[in-house]
Amino acid sequence: MSNRLVVETREIDPVEDLLAYADPANPLAWLRRGDGIVAVDGGIVASIRVPAGSGRLRSAAIAAAWRDLARDAEITDPLALPGTGLVAFGALTFDEDSAADSVLIVPSLVIGRHRGRAWLTSIRSSSAHTTADAETQAYGPHWAGRVGPGAQSPQGYQDSVRQALERIAAGELSKVVLARDLSGSIPAGSDLRRLVRALSTGYPDTWAFAVDGLIGASPETLVTVQERTVTARVLAGTIGRGADADADTAASASLASSTKDLDEHQYAVQSVLASLRPHTRALAASEQPFLLKLPNLFHLATDVEGELADGGSSLDLVGALHPTAAVAGTPTPAAIAAIRALEPFDRGRYAGPVGWVDAAGNGEWAIALRCAQFSVDSRADDGDIAVTAYAGAGIVAGSDPESELLETRVKFRPLVDALA
Repeated sequence: MSNRLVVETREIDPVEDLLAYADPANPLAWLRRGDGIVAVDGGIVASIRVPAGSGRLRSAAIAAAWRDLARDAEITDPLALPGTGLVAFGALTFDEDSAADSVLIVPSLVIGRHRGRAWLTSIRSSSAHTTADAETQAYGPHWAGRVGPGAQSPQGYQDSVRQALERIAAGELSKVVLARDLSGSIPAGSDLRRLVRALSTGYPDTWAFAVDGLIGASPETLVTVQERTVTARVLAGTIGRGADADADTAASASLASSTKDLDEHQYAVQSVLASLRPHTRALAASEQPFLLKLPNLFHLATDVEGELADGGSSLDLVGALHPTAAVAGTPTPAAIAAIRALEPFDRGRYAGPVGWVDAAGNGEWAIALRCAQFSVDSRADDGDIAVTAYAGAGIVAGSDPESELLETRVKFRPLVDALA
C-alpha cells in the first residue's frame, strides 16, 4: 500500500509540561495527573470524520476505518506503553442524529509521558520522508471568556424536568438525563492551552481533554483497554461539597444513603454490565458504590473490570457502551426520545465518547462531561470565538426540578471558573 503510515516511537528525556508543545489555537491533548499524550503543534496525517446520515453506527464506521488505517501501518515502538506507537484522538457525538461530526484525528507528531518515562512518536505517510522535531511554544497571555444562558434557560430547564417526571410517572421510562447549555465567547487568538492546563491542574483526578475544539475535564471513564484488560468507572448520583468539614461529612453521608441516588446509580451500573458482557470474560463490578471526591462535588462510583473476549478494540466497546444510562437514561431508546423532545438544542459531542485509540485497539475513553465546544469556524458578532458549555442531571421518580437545576450549576463550575 503506497500511502501506508510509517510510525516511529523513541524515548526522550523527561518532559515537565506536555501542553507546552500543543497548538495554542487548536490543542489535541489527553491528560491525567500530568501523564498522557499531546499532539505537537503541526500537521495532521489523517482524519476520519463521520457525519450524520452515514448509514451505519458512527462508532462502527470509525472503528472500521481505523482498522484499515492501522492494519497496514509500519510501526516501530520499543516502549510499548499506553499511548506509544500509532495513536489517534477521537470525539464522537452523543446522538447519532447530531449535526456535529464524529471524528478521529491522527497527528504527525505526538509527545507523551507515562509514570516518569517520556517519548516522541512521529507518524507520516510512506511517501513522505521528512519528520519534524518537537518544540515548545510560549503560552499566550491570560484571557477571560464570558458565558450566559443558552438555548435552555434556567426556568426552561425546570419545566423540562417536570415534563420528564410526567413521562416517568406514565411509565415511559425510569430515568432520563437532561442537560442545559451556556453560550458565550472568548477573545479571538486566545491560547486554549491555558484552559486545558487550568482544568488539568484544578481537577487532577479527571481526564482533561482537547479534541477538535471540544475541551473539558471528565471524571467518568467510559472504558479503558490495555493488553486485553477492560476497565470502566460508572458515575451516577451527585451532591455538592460542603462549605466546611462538618457540612462536607453531612453531604457525603446524605449521598451514600439517598435511595433516589442509589437507584439512579444501579441503573447506570447494570447498563454498563449488560453492554460489556457480550464482549468480555470474567466481568465483575464492586458490590457497593464508593464515594468519589472531587474538588466541587461527590459522586457515587463503581469500578468494573473484565477481559476482552473477542477480536475487538476499545472503539468497539465504545460503540457497545454508548450511550450509558449515566448520560442518557433507562431504557435507552425512550431516554433518547425524551432528550430529543425536551432539550432545545443539539448536544453535539457533549456526553459523547472522547479519548484515544492505538493500532492494537488499546485506548482510554471518557464521557465528555464538564466540557465546552469551541467553534473557531463560528465567530461571534465581534469576531471572537463562540463557545457552548453543557451540564446535565439524572432525572428519576422523586427528582426535584430546583435541586436538579442546582446540580447543573455545580457541574458547570469547573469550566465557568476556568473560563473566567
